Amino acid sequence: VFNKLLNDIRSSVDFVLPESLNNWKSASYCFIRRNIYLTKKMKKRFSDDGIFCSCTSSTGSSDICSRDCHCSMLRSSCSSVCKCGGSCLNKPFHHRPMKKMKIVQTQKCGMGVVAEEDISKGEFVVEYVGEVINDETCEERLWKMKHRGETNFYLCEINRDMVIDATFKGNKSRFINHSCCPNTEMQKWMIDGETRIGIFATRDIMKGEHLTYDYQFVQFGADQDCHCGASGCRKKLGVRPSKPKSNPSDAA
Repeated sequence: VFNKLLNDIRSSVDFVLPESLNNWKSASYCFIRRNIYLTKKMKKRFSDDGIFCSCTSSTGSSDICSRDCHCSMLRSSCSSVCKCGGSCLNKPFHHRPMKKMKIVQTQKCGMGVVAEEDISKGEFVVEYVGEVINDETCEERLWKMKHRGETNFYLCEINRDMVIDATFKGNKSRFINHSCCPNTEMQKWMIDGETRIGIFATRDIMKGEHLTYDYQFVQFGADQDCHCGASGCRKKLGVRPSKPKSNPSDAA
């Protein structure tokens, strides 16, 4: 029997991809363009419209709302009362469509997202959307996922009481992988009194590059190894980047 096994092992066979890869499809989820609230929205306060800039509406003027706009620096999208009108450039979630990207299978990190066009530093890439739930529902879902043995979480905190969960409903942003040295970052913006999450490029990104951001989350359950491959990889997901130790001799 042992000799037969050896012969079987040594005999050449045609390589066949595993069934799981042959029939690979992206995880099942419902595509949505905007957040769906499963909890009460925070009431819009009058003060939410109280941030105004001094930009002008003159076409071609250097004073038109841009990244240097007072509102932009506070990560607050200009409202309908902006003096620049249709020329306003400080409405990233309204005027800028998400960048072209595609979902791909990676060797070590499951599914990922690759840019299908060049993206410049500072540009809006995509909005992170999903179901907006409260803390109680979030905790409930996490425990259920843990008991099912799931290790992929699609949660993003908006504020102390609200979380975006893209597990069941979302867009391509839910597949963007973690990196300890990412090329994008998440930013919280206030838009018409609503907090929304945008993903922006932190450097120039070439077509064909994988999109990544630093998850910076608190690990729920067992530690997960990080496979980002960055030179400064922290080896584990959920580990905060260490701050360089100050040298007493450098003190003034």
